[in-house]
Amino acid sequence: MSSVTNNQVEIITAVRPRTRKTAEHAKRAEEAGWHGIGILDNQNLCGDIYVSLALAASNTERIQLSTDVTNPVTRHPAVTAGAIASIQEASEGRAVLGIGRGDSALAFVGHAPAYVKVLDSYLEALQAYLKGSSVAFDDLTYCRSMAPSADTLKLADTPADSRLRWLDSRDKKVPVAVAASGPRVIGTAARHADIVMLALGADLRRLRWGLEQARTARREAGLEPDGIRYGAYLNIVCHPQLEAAREMVQFLDTFVRFSVMHGKTHGPVTQEQKEVLTNLHKEYNMRDRTVSSVPPGEFVDQFAIVGPPETCITRIQEVIDLGIDRIVLLGPTVDATEDEEKRCAELLVQEVLPAFSG
Repeated sequence: MSSVTNNQVEIITAVRPRTRKTAEHAKRAEEAGWHGIGILDNQNLCGDIYVSLALAASNTERIQLSTDVTNPVTRHPAVTAGAIASIQEASEGRAVLGIGRGDSALAFVGHAPAYVKVLDSYLEALQAYLKGSSVAFDDLTYCRSMAPSADTLKLADTPADSRLRWLDSRDKKVPVAVAASGPRVIGTAARHADIVMLALGADLRRLRWGLEQARTARREAGLEPDGIRYGAYLNIVCHPQLEAAREMVQFLDTFVRFSVMHGKTHGPVTQEQKEVLTNLHKEYNMRDRTVSSVPPGEFVDQFAIVGPPETCITRIQEVIDLGIDRIVLLGPTVDATEDEEKRCAELLVQEVLPAFSG
């Protein structure tokens, strides 16, 4: 049984506009009734995410503004915390920090996703910064291989700790939403995040598994299982014709690949699904973020939400009924450019989104 009602659910649209278009797309998203926008963080594929979020903040009044997602490698945790706290101040409390192990942002500088232990320690420091607390220098390993300790300068005095001294304690803390698909990252997210964001597709069995992994991790850590929020990334295409919808699913291979990141599947899968996942892993081309073969239609139907408005509404509601109250939708949305994609985006806004407006 769900503990979530529709008026508590946040439906976020994921966009990747050029920096100069961010303000326009954010304003359109707000006018269309979206609860927020999530912006990709990849320094090689798009402009700076915090510049984009600042532009979005200055041109909107209501919607949530989130990083979907950043990573623990390309910025020191103090820098990430300071950047998103600045967006929080500029937007008067509408920022969310979405973060994961990293994917294309790291691949384009020659690295695989961060080690789970790195994400764990990064999140601990990040949360401390965002709360206005201090972080011991010994707990900050980010720059150790790049610069010596400040003590080597032998100055009259140096900072005694690391914290964001300019934060106003009266301001709302920025929520941290951690993207997770494997059991270890789900556990890390459950212990450190304000929101666990499951990147497991739309298959209800897999989402139930992810939720139980998170709740178990919190119980084992002595934390209340429902003391945080739970969300999901969902690929969606709303179109009257099922086949057309299947063909327009965006980033499905990217998100599905997270469930088989190192060649091993996570969560419940059938033998047929396991074979598709394994093939996607082998064929994934990071340069173009694509695979050479198209997943079979049945697989797309299970891992994504495709079809006419009534189907999309039913599938999204089933996800909400699991206890999920934050959904980031990936598909033809406000920044769609092709005619058919625009049609899908309009259907989503006109027919599907109103069902979850509260």
